[in-house]
Amino acid sequence: MAGKGWHGNPVAVSDLATQILDPVLRKRAGISVGLVQSWEEIVGPRLATRTRAEKIVWPRRMHEDDPFEPATLIIACEGSVALHLQHETGEIISRVNSFLGFRAVGRIKIVQKPVVLAEQRRKPQLRQLTEPEKSDIARTVGQIEDEGLRASLERLGATIVGSRKPK
Repeated sequence: MAGKGWHGNPVAVSDLATQILDPVLRKRAGISVGLVQSWEEIVGPRLATRTRAEKIVWPRRMHEDDPFEPATLIIACEGSVALHLQHETGEIISRVNSFLGFRAVGRIKIVQKPVVLAEQRRKPQLRQLTEPEKSDIARTVGQIEDEGLRASLERLGATIVGSRKPK
């Protein structure tokens, strides 16, 4: 393929990440990336900040011809929210099933534990970059024609280098 340019439609990185992560999450936790990403839409903003869909546990089937039984959705939540969550389980089950497109979930199991969401995590303090580090990053991304992409990659590079200890 050397010498041939890439031909095709551009694909969003988030779509590629979803394609990679979705099978892993389904196998390990029985849950899809889409469900996790749409959690706020499913449970509403009040519960979304204090709860998290952990996994879906499917009942074991002894034989292939056993009838389908809906799964259990395990939701992590902080202690003070458990009662609110318990009162809304019927509505949440209905919304999850609507999101998935079939009656996948039949019950909810609540697990009380701290829920830390990505936006609640503290951002690490980045150190000031040295001039050689700045010029290395600029040289690395300098051949990229698209200004927006080049600027994004420079910021990413600065974040990565700035989070490391100086050499």
